Amino acid sequence: MFKPTTRHNIPASSDPRLEVKLNKRASGVGTSGRWPYRLNFYDRPPTLDITLEEFETCAISRLRVLSHIESLSHRSLPYAQLSAAISTYLKQHLPLASNTARNVNTDEERRRDEIGHWVLRLAFCRSPDLRSRFVRSETSLFRHRFETDDVSERSAFLRCLQLDWQQVDESEKAMYADQLRGCMAWGSKEDAFRAETWFKVPWYNVPDLVGSRRVFIRGGMAYVPQSQQISLVLQAFSARLEKALELTAKNLPRLDEDERLGPVIDHLAASFLSGLGAAEYQSSENSSGSVVTADMVDDVAKRHFPPCMRNVYERLKKDHHLKHFGRLQLVLFLKGIGLPLDEAIPFWRKMYGASMSDDKFNKEYKYNIRHSYGQEGRRANYPPKSCQQILTQNQPGTQDSHGCPFRHFSPDNLQSFLLSSYPQLERSSPEMRDIMDSVKSAHYHVACTRVFEVTHGLKKGDGLGKDGESVSHPNKYTDRSRELEREKLDALKPKEEADDPMQG
Repeated sequence: MFKPTTRHNIPASSDPRLEVKLNKRASGVGTSGRWPYRLNFYDRPPTLDITLEEFETCAISRLRVLSHIESLSHRSLPYAQLSAAISTYLKQHLPLASNTARNVNTDEERRRDEIGHWVLRLAFCRSPDLRSRFVRSETSLFRHRFETDDVSERSAFLRCLQLDWQQVDESEKAMYADQLRGCMAWGSKEDAFRAETWFKVPWYNVPDLVGSRRVFIRGGMAYVPQSQQISLVLQAFSARLEKALELTAKNLPRLDEDERLGPVIDHLAASFLSGLGAAEYQSSENSSGSVVTADMVDDVAKRHFPPCMRNVYERLKKDHHLKHFGRLQLVLFLKGIGLPLDEAIPFWRKMYGASMSDDKFNKEYKYNIRHSYGQEGRRANYPPKSCQQILTQNQPGTQDSHGCPFRHFSPDNLQSFLLSSYPQLERSSPEMRDIMDSVKSAHYHVACTRVFEVTHGLKKGDGLGKDGESVSHPNKYTDRSRELEREKLDALKPKEEADDPMQG
């Protein structure tokens, strides 16, 4: 998106903790220096030399992870399933190995991790809502890494933080022994109590433990066992991050003078607000080897279209006409699922029906179809619209058919549409309640993902059937739906061959 440059437009910050140095050269820092541990509280801003490409790509990788974590957190998954889904996604998009890992460039992994975090601070410090969502997602990411970290490395990291915890001595422990035993897990043996180490912190530092009655409180201090240490660590992490974001927000206007960074930061914030990572759609057409013809579209629509495209297509069938943005949304979508230009033109001519003459179609619509396929005008290869674009651009009016049903339909109209389009759903079913609750919370991609799970026989939390991935693009929804159908058909072939007496 941006060409690397050595030109500096960012004025020096009065606060050295907020200074980020950008230029054309990339440099590395040894693990023993800046990154001695896998875990990081991100207390020191990087003074690394990075390119503008790294500035953007590192942030996008982290944004995908945080968006995925936020999406998973709204789907009420069992903790084991949630942790497994996060682990798989992290390995793909943001790997971060411990010091004991072999054949891994830990310096580069930790460098990219830190750059991504600090760039996203710039994007998400702008409003209380963005800051709150960012802190929650970052805290969830830190918790996952904390729980999966090497034990000795984790202990060394905690010692280096020098957190202000008061350790309870043996005399005080004996004085409140009965109360402290009551805070431990039911059935704990006496040996476990004697071996446990306790810390004193202000009670408001561990509200989760206070609310669940897992700590003893006296004189405004909460007595926290070492087994619940993670609550103390997470509270310290989130508190520091909240303060740092407020400080960043005050200094953000300094970046307005740099025209290179503004568009990147704006795009990252918009992606997160819509609940979607900034992932580009890559068509799976080549891997599937299937081309959609004009005669196949109706059948594919009934079995594989996401709600947004199902709605546009049904309106086209009913009215034999679509307004500009609805037509553009559907043209690019069909192009993405494999409808070639020589099939697209007869498809659209047939859908407009006898209400339109051939002459009018050729003059007013054929050119636009060819233009969308890159055969006219600038001959640009326009990609299908993503969920983020559908949610945030060209908002539909009352007579329009484009947009996202989960965002742009009223609750009653949405339920009626889903019930008529997907027979697997019932009005009073738990699945419908899950969908409507997600819509009410403005998590539209989570609602769409739940529709995919229900209509494809997947259990809650499976997502698109790939590591709990949420729907982020209409074409991904359709591609994955068709893949699942092919997998089921391929699984039946060996059984059919075994049952056929003519074989062999």
